Parts: sequence; structure tokens; C-alpha cells
Amino acid sequence: MRLVVGTVSVVRRMIEPQNASPLGLTGIHVLEIAAGLLLLAGFWTPIAGVLLAVIEIWSAFTHPHDPWSYILLATLGAALAMLGPGAWSLDARLFGWKRIDIRDQKN
Repeated sequence: MRLVVGTVSVVRRMIEPQNASPLGLTGIHVLEIAAGLLLLAGFWTPIAGVLLAVIEIWSAFTHPHDPWSYILLATLGAALAMLGPGAWSLDARLFGWKRIDIRDQKN
């Protein structure tokens, strides 16, 4: 899931500046590309997911022509922030893969 979301956010923002967006939005585009690249690598996944969700919600309110694609990516970014990077990521290699083992409670 993080590979798809990261790829979509990077490719979409790489194509959009060619459509003559205002210069003030360049910082937002760079932040979204950075968040997408972090998601692709699986590095700082919770931070990148939250950053992507905030940027996409802001984009949904400022671009009224098609808010549903922005809302979808915001939802997926928030889900990635809550789920974590997964086993095949830089976060798992550097910090260890966090697992929660639920044991049977015997009374």
C-alpha cells in the first residue's frame, strides 16, 4: 500500500508543476514529493503518512474540481501512519519490526 501511495503522490506532483501552478505552491509540492519518497523507502512512515494526509486534505479544500482523489490519498496516508511501514522497509531494518503478540488469557 505504501508503494502505491508513494508512487502516486510523487508522479502526480511531478506532472502538476508543468501545468503552470503558482510559485507559492512549489513548497507544498516539494513536501508532498518528499513524503512520497519517504513512503516509497519505508523511512519515517508515520511522519510521512501524517504529512501526506495533511497536504492532501489542504489540497482537497483548495482544488474544488476533483476533491475525491485528494480525500482518497489523505485517507491512505492516515492509514499508513497508523499501520506502520511493514516488514520490508528501512524502518524495519533500522529500528526492528514492531509486532504485537496477543496471548490467551488463562483465568
